[in-house]
Amino acid sequence: MKFIENVEKDKFENFVFNHPTKSHFMQSYYWGEVSKAKGFIPHYVGLEENGKLIATALILEKKLIGKYSYFYIPRGFVTDFKSREIVEKFTKLLKEYGKKNHAIFITIDPDIKLQDLDNDGNVINKEVNNYELVNFLKHCGWTHLGFNKNFEHREPRYSFCLDLDKESFDDVYKGMHPTTRKILNKGNQYNLDVFIGNENNIDDFYLTMEETAIREKLTCFPKSYYLNFYKVLNKHNMSDLYVVKVNINNLKETYSNKIKNLENELNSLDESKYKNKQKLENKKKDLNNNLEKVKKEFENIKNINEDELVLSSIMTVKYNKKVWTIHGGNHRLLRELNANYLLYYTIIKDAYDNGYKKIDFFGTIGDPNPKDNGYGIHLFKKRLGGEYLEFIGEFDYILNKPLYFLYNKVYPKIRRIKRKIMG
Repeated sequence: MKFIENVEKDKFENFVFNHPTKSHFMQSYYWGEVSKAKGFIPHYVGLEENGKLIATALILEKKLIGKYSYFYIPRGFVTDFKSREIVEKFTKLLKEYGKKNHAIFITIDPDIKLQDLDNDGNVINKEVNNYELVNFLKHCGWTHLGFNKNFEHREPRYSFCLDLDKESFDDVYKGMHPTTRKILNKGNQYNLDVFIGNENNIDDFYLTMEETAIREKLTCFPKSYYLNFYKVLNKHNMSDLYVVKVNINNLKETYSNKIKNLENELNSLDESKYKNKQKLENKKKDLNNNLEKVKKEFENIKNINEDELVLSSIMTVKYNKKVWTIHGGNHRLLRELNANYLLYYTIIKDAYDNGYKKIDFFGTIGDPNPKDNGYGIHLFKKRLGGEYLEFIGEFDYILNKPLYFLYNKVYPKIRRIKRKIMG
């Protein structure tokens, strides 16, 4: 086996894209290009046997102090993890390469399922799991950073992934939660404009990203990062930007008509058709409650001065046979229009129509507690009908123990002090 320090672009990309078990956009050649915007230096390395690649790794190097840096291999290197010989050999050679380049440590977080969960997070099929792989990676020298439940590490350890490999889209649709189907069955009743945008819609996209980040206490990168993300990947047909807008004047007209229709239905209620007085009273109560709700929503709309609003947007990544919904957000106003449901439905339907086999909704919490800040997003993704996934977690290969200690124990404290000083 031979370690290759700089794998040629087409050869590298062909191996990653076509790998049967570990193909992932975060190991693609182009993710290295995207990551430059965050200050990473990409390295494209591989392992050959008889002149043929059997493993590759996109290494993202982040410079720290002086000659020192750390290495990050997002979603783990690409190979057959069932081949213990390859994993152990590649680990050894990555260690040597890291030391040669003064890396303090190397991080991996493979997108390999730990165990089967039901949609409430309960373990099923307990006899089938990947704890043996976790222990083998430890044997190879990797330090496991634990089974975190939230977003403590670089990438989510939990996600929902929807299987699109069905005979018809109806089969996909039937797998969605009844609440989701109930909302979608009403159709586009508010005449929302759902479309695939381009780089000219980055401002629209960023508006929803900022609003969601503030509301949900999430990280939001500078607009320039998302623009670069989109331009690099879209150039290679790896990303789409989905946007939902609403025309406020049209929305006001729609609400006015809804109010008139409800009032007419209430006033024209034929009491003679109801032999059961309780049923009649229940019908009147339902209509009045609905009318009051619509009127209240209409009053909020009257206070909106803009001609149109961007309600929701999502940036996707497409790679091999899979789609990921990576970045996205929702406006704080008019959330009762359920624009996010319509947007995700459109993305899922497009993915199915274009032959993709899976769609990963990219990240959720591992302890579904209604009191958790992320529970709302978790519940929404759960209702789309995908499998609740738990990955094996993050691992570090420590190459310089003293500096690793400083990086993990001292450096974070210095950063917190600086933030306090700077206000």
